[in-house]
Amino acid sequence: MKPANFLVIMSDEHDPRWMGCSGTRLMHTPNLDRLAARGLRFTDAYTTCPICVPARAAFAVGKYTHQIGFWDNADPYDGSVPSWHHRLREQGHRVVSVGKLHFRSTDDDNGFSEEIVPMNVFERTGDLYGLLRGDDMPPRADGAKLAGLAGPGESEYTWYDREIASRAQIWLREEAGRHRDKPWVLFVSFVAPHFPLTAPPHWYYRYPFERIPMPKLYRERDVHPYVRDQADNTGYDKHFADEAAVKRARAADLGLISPPDENIAHLRGTLEDLKLASNTRVLYTSDHGDNLGARGLWGKQVLYEEAARVPMILAGPDIPAGVRREPVSHVDAYPTIMECVGEQAPEASGFSLFKGTPNRTVLSEYHASSSRAGEYMIRHGKWKYVYFVRYPDQPELFDLESDPEELRDLGTDKTHLAMRKECHSKLLAMLDPEEVDRKAKRRQAELVAAHGGREAVIRRGSFAYSPPPGFKAEFDQ
Repeated sequence: MKPANFLVIMSDEHDPRWMGCSGTRLMHTPNLDRLAARGLRFTDAYTTCPICVPARAAFAVGKYTHQIGFWDNADPYDGSVPSWHHRLREQGHRVVSVGKLHFRSTDDDNGFSEEIVPMNVFERTGDLYGLLRGDDMPPRADGAKLAGLAGPGESEYTWYDREIASRAQIWLREEAGRHRDKPWVLFVSFVAPHFPLTAPPHWYYRYPFERIPMPKLYRERDVHPYVRDQADNTGYDKHFADEAAVKRARAADLGLISPPDENIAHLRGTLEDLKLASNTRVLYTSDHGDNLGARGLWGKQVLYEEAARVPMILAGPDIPAGVRREPVSHVDAYPTIMECVGEQAPEASGFSLFKGTPNRTVLSEYHASSSRAGEYMIRHGKWKYVYFVRYPDQPELFDLESDPEELRDLGTDKTHLAMRKECHSKLLAMLDPEEVDRKAKRRQAELVAAHGGREAVIRRGSFAYSPPPGFKAEFDQ
């Protein structure tokens, strides 16, 4: 494959089923659909962790969370583990970020040649409240904001995304042409559709309530106890008074998917204006998905398909159009980016998407806010297996071929005992769930102690989302 420039576009909290190219006719995503039509769309791509900071750290270094630490939203990437940004810069490539990083600080050497309007964790520490896990974890106090802010309007995030798109276009027009000796990589990272669920009116009203379905298994009583733990601790759903409130939030979330789509059109148009499209490949993904009310859950933080699956679209020169259905992972981004520009990636745990990935087990894991203990998911062919450290006798098993919405849990079904054992052995071949859980909690206990202890963390309070540059976090006690 001939080396080429690479434009990597990441959104935040985008369940890939909410795109027209995924078969959802309700959605208005013409630019993502065009990108998918002329490139490769990976239908079964997964985040390494369904929460922002660990997911973005793993995306940077091409390894799973348990391999690198950076467990939660108070343990951000600090440049200490080599990333594809570092390796590219070392080889003389220009590698530039625009927008959300969710790393520790711009004071760290994160590997980029330049960071434009970066958004990192608040005050270098992030969400300390989420470190308080286990049987005595306090309920979060910021849950009312998700429902309370849902609807039409503008937020600091919609403003910030427009700034990101503008700065990326400026870089392409003023800087890209100066770097012709080696291919460059531009990482453009948007915040939408991450909450606050406040969508620009021209997008919000494109999704009328009568066309929006209610979430599946909404307020279903027979759910896994891990789901109840999450719902009780976050407290999101109790603030939705009725069906109209739920649909208002869902309309806003869908309305927030359209702005990144629109911004992608601006970036693609700029490449075409500059005659760079013929030697620039494009990757679109998101850091994780969003439950959007399924099972009464909002946000992410679980390993169901809504939260753990991500969009993955790869397009550009030498990339054939098509759809690939083998499970892939964010750990595959590192070797893909390196191969695109003509470099090697010996450190990564994944495989280049250009070459086709082997038959393998793909992992996602969660050790962060509102979880009492670790949760692990693997994809093994058509099977999805989920193991809970707190509930070891209640694993979940889904046949995603016949049950893509995960409505029939076969985890304790005696007729599927052999497959359950086979999947568990695949998980154990990758890690020791209990030991990894202990390791994560040891690190979290150290961070709590370093910030004055449990009571000090509780007094500081929780905040619903990280502020973009120029804004302050709004704490709730």
